[in-house]
Amino acid sequence: MPTFHFTPSQAGRVIIPEWRQKQNRCASLTANTNNKEGVVLSSRQLTTPMTQTSIQPSTKATPSFDRRPLPPWKRGIDLACCFFALPFLAALTLAMTIVTRLLAPGPVFFRQERLGCGGRRFWIYKFRSMYVGSDTKGHQNYVKELIGTNAPMMKLDARGDSRLIPGSWLLRASGLDELPQIINVLRGEMSIVGPRPCLPSEYAEYQTWQRQRCDAIPGLTGLWQVSGKNRTTFEQMIRLDIRYVETKSFWMDVRIILMTIPALLVQIYDTKIGRKKTQAAPTAYTVPPFGMQTSAARSSASPVTPS
Repeated sequence: MPTFHFTPSQAGRVIIPEWRQKQNRCASLTANTNNKEGVVLSSRQLTTPMTQTSIQPSTKATPSFDRRPLPPWKRGIDLACCFFALPFLAALTLAMTIVTRLLAPGPVFFRQERLGCGGRRFWIYKFRSMYVGSDTKGHQNYVKELIGTNAPMMKLDARGDSRLIPGSWLLRASGLDELPQIINVLRGEMSIVGPRPCLPSEYAEYQTWQRQRCDAIPGLTGLWQVSGKNRTTFEQMIRLDIRYVETKSFWMDVRIILMTIPALLVQIYDTKIGRKKTQAAPTAYTVPPFGMQTSAARSSASPVTPS
């Protein structure tokens, strides 16, 4: 084991690692919670097919650090919104229990590992909107494509995602699938307003300046959501989130909350139009079912080469 020698001038000095410095800067933004350690999952939980991402949650406890409460005005907004949202959560949970039992047997909720303030890992809760065991490689590739291009950040739902439970596209477009995250807000892991928490795989793709969006406690809604969301690019999302981190205030949070419902209505409309366009998109050629093809049809059923 290595030994360390300090000169008299170095006595009392402590070298703080860079990751600890970043977490200390976010300490004032994170509320006290009883669970200061990361969740350790059993091997059975790690292999369950209910998760909607292929990123395996870390079994190593998250490093704990001193945490002070959120600013009183922000915590007050969070608690007030949670108080009004809890009855809706209870009603929607009952409805989703019936729907999932009829259409897609399995858990009503699922949890997913995300990164919060300073890269701190935690679990978010959502209503399950996909079939159990759905493949997630396509989603991860799609996210990487959005990060590397200037394409609008439209969800795969608008293209007709076959992994979705029937009708769940409306749940996702309206943001109601995120409603269980008020539990995260009550626990102090999230706030009502803030940048959306990202997946570990997404965070790994960020450039250094883009990680500034993680310098604030994540939220259910935010400046990006009410500024176009699906009509914006990845870089625009990052810049809007960083703008919120640098300029957040009581009145900005109130304004964002008031603008959230109109923004969700626009998002529902965009998703609906996108699904209609996908369903109406013509194919290059159509071949009749087996056994119904005439000889003339067989000779003319060659693929059309696009010009």
